[in-house]
Amino acid sequence: MMKKQRTYSKELKQEAVKMVLEQGLTHKEVGRRLSIPSGTIGGWMTAAKAGRIPANPGDLSVAELTAQNAKLRKQLAEARMEKEILKKAAAYFAKESLPGTHVLSQLKIKG
Repeated sequence: MMKKQRTYSKELKQEAVKMVLEQGLTHKEVGRRLSIPSGTIGGWMTAAKAGRIPANPGDLSVAELTAQNAKLRKQLAEARMEKEILKKAAAYFAKESLPGTHVLSQLKIKG
């Protein structure tokens, strides 16, 4: 029978990393206190150093920040495009509202 792999919350991983970094505890000591294998703590430390797990609870990982940055850049590009379209539309309608520039006033009506 295969042993079911445990999953740990992001907050628990961050807290374990914080205990090693800020309290100076060993992986083995943190693992004992949290009932987690010390090898797992070591993996989290490696991930934290690579930026995949934030060191402080509430912080975003490098991967999360990169994804958020890409999303915000896309939204900014769309907003800039919409702004340009609105500027052009406003200029067009402002020109149309000037005397003698309206489309109907330029038509010659035979009568």
